[in-house]
Amino acid sequence: MRTTYRMRAGRFLGILAAGLIILGVAAVLWALGLPAVAVSVFVTLGGMITLAGLWILARPPKVARLRDNEIEVRGVRTPWTDVTEVGRVDTTHGEAIVLRTKQPDHPILLPISWISPKRVPSLETTLREKLNAAHGYTIWDGTAPDDADSAE
Repeated sequence: MRTTYRMRAGRFLGILAAGLIILGVAAVLWALGLPAVAVSVFVTLGGMITLAGLWILARPPKVARLRDNEIEVRGVRTPWTDVTEVGRVDTTHGEAIVLRTKQPDHPILLPISWISPKRVPSLETTLREKLNAAHGYTIWDGTAPDDADSAE
């Protein structure tokens, strides 16, 4: 099973706004009677940026892709068996989910502000479940084992 988490679309409203501003400049240039070449350059540029902004709002970039055997964060793939811990840390860009790996100098950071606030709890739950499954852990249900299940 594969689960994909994308960046919040709202982070990219500035691209759409820039395109619309450039289209507004084209309208002003046209109203002032400037040559059609100047107006067409601004219309073309503004139109392309506006379309790019709409495309990014419709399909924001992928931040994390969780598969059964590996996790891919911003294009870097790491097997679940190499991940040792999942938690939260404070960074200079705000709070982030950190995946600590067997290589202590290479933690994987996933800024929480990049993801829709509604999806953060499900991401953390899925991360823990995948990590537990990769290392063979199960959630203790509070019951004691049978006498036949000895540790010896």
